[in-house]
Amino acid sequence: MVSAWGKALQILVPLLALAAGIVVWQWIVTANQIPSYILPGPLDVALALLSDSATLWPALLVTLAITLMALAGALVGGVLIAIVIVQSRWLELALSPFTVILQVTPIIAIAPLILIYAPNTQTALLICAFAVAFFPVLSNMVQGLKSVDHGLLDLFELHGASRWQTLLYLRLPASMPYFMAGLRIAGGLSLIAAIVAEFAAGSAGQGAGLAFRLLEAQYRLNLPRMFAALVMLCGTGIAIYGLTSLISWLTLHRWHESATRREN
Repeated sequence: MVSAWGKALQILVPLLALAAGIVVWQWIVTANQIPSYILPGPLDVALALLSDSATLWPALLVTLAITLMALAGALVGGVLIAIVIVQSRWLELALSPFTVILQVTPIIAIAPLILIYAPNTQTALLICAFAVAFFPVLSNMVQGLKSVDHGLLDLFELHGASRWQTLLYLRLPASMPYFMAGLRIAGGLSLIAAIVAEFAAGSAGQGAGLAFRLLEAQYRLNLPRMFAALVMLCGTGIAIYGLTSLISWLTLHRWHESATRREN
């Protein structure tokens, strides 16, 4: 087991490294007298976060809503389709070309088409984010459902378990580590896809997301606001990764070795 001091160091060391990086950043800007329209310092970014909060925070909520809805859809769709695929080898072969195409096609290339055929911009953004987040969940879940110990499968068959009983009591629990890995990947990708789709859409107005506010700041050469938007995006990505990692740990730490810690 890791000691309390070791756990504290695991938190303090990254925080201290981040604080040191911010201090060095501010020192470089101050020592070289770099104007804020070229490189804003951390203080300028903090002031922009405060002064432009009425613009940036609602935009962040729009982007976050699209991200979470796309992630939820990817989780539900990925798990259900993975279950269907695993039930039939022929169905897996039939769907494999479509899953590969979905994986390798850059979302920025198909975003304009989705914007044309979708009924509105928000739906198009949601479809783009869903398409990117869907494949990691599907591929990890399929791999997890297929990576069950054959001895356990034979044991279930020996005791007369039906296909759905085997799925419910053996395959799904055994696939949880793979599903949690897909969740962590899809969480970050859904945010990235939402931002890329907003870039492609260029939607403005009251319902604009954070990506448009970032572009708007770039066009106006308002670099403090641009850096503030970037900080908010980074913070959102870190929060999503931390939340998905916490969910993974809470699910696996009692029984799976991937979520346990041992002293060397």
